[in-house]
Amino acid sequence: MAKYTRRRGDRKEGRLLRSLPAFNKFIPYIMPTRNDALNYYEESFEVSGIDKFLRAQRVEGYKGIGMLHFLIAVYIRCLSMLPGANRFVVGRRIYARENIEIVMTVKRSLTTEATETTIKVVFQPTDTIFDVYRKMNEKINEIKSDDENNNTEDVAEALTKLPRWMLRFAILVLRVMDYFGWIPQSLLDASPFHGSMIITDLGSLRIGPVFHHIYNFGTLPVFMAFGAKYHKYELNRHGQAEDHKYIDIKMTMDERIVDGHYFAQMLQAFRFICDHPEIVAAPPTRVVEDID
Repeated sequence: MAKYTRRRGDRKEGRLLRSLPAFNKFIPYIMPTRNDALNYYEESFEVSGIDKFLRAQRVEGYKGIGMLHFLIAVYIRCLSMLPGANRFVVGRRIYARENIEIVMTVKRSLTTEATETTIKVVFQPTDTIFDVYRKMNEKINEIKSDDENNNTEDVAEALTKLPRWMLRFAILVLRVMDYFGWIPQSLLDASPFHGSMIITDLGSLRIGPVFHHIYNFGTLPVFMAFGAKYHKYELNRHGQAEDHKYIDIKMTMDERIVDGHYFAQMLQAFRFICDHPEIVAAPPTRVVEDID
């Protein structure tokens, strides 16, 4: 695709999709909020091969590289092939996002007293798992080593100091600004409600995943949660028991951005890459652009 020239109707974080079929443009008027349009998906993924791949990377010096880095890298690779899953709906219009923004919640330490915050990391569709490792670790280490609030917490703290009636009015103003695309870029950068996908690692808490809601405010179209690894003994073709590792993944998705067939293609690609983890070690040979 030739370099895109911004046009009237585009937003700071994405471009308006003008060539969508009329029915697709009509759907956001029937389902104006994300809670109207949620689809839920769950699947178990065999991760013995992924574990072996990650162990090899740790031997190569990528200390601490793990399932979180891998799943984010897989998701980015899927978006490089199927960019429609990186769309978002706001103001009853459908947009193609300019970049890939992954949001996650981070505790500064695994104690009940530790404070919790969110981080947002920006990726490109050409990023490999090593790019994910570097960018994620930079953000996480910055949060864990600094007791000061980040931009997200600064905005939240400023708003919560307002009287309740004024805070409610401020949120209403933000919703109107978001509807028309008037929120300043600085607030979009700080907002955990605007992004490509939000992910939570419940395996680090040694529990299974949950179906998490998607926020009506903002632009996030997908919430992914994955749980702790577990073992299953399965019979091979010779009738012998073999130990396999699995994780469960649950996703909540905004069905307005693409149809079910498109999501199915993405999930098939997700599974294929999980079965061939070496794919995310190299950049894609081709990046597919979304429609105009």
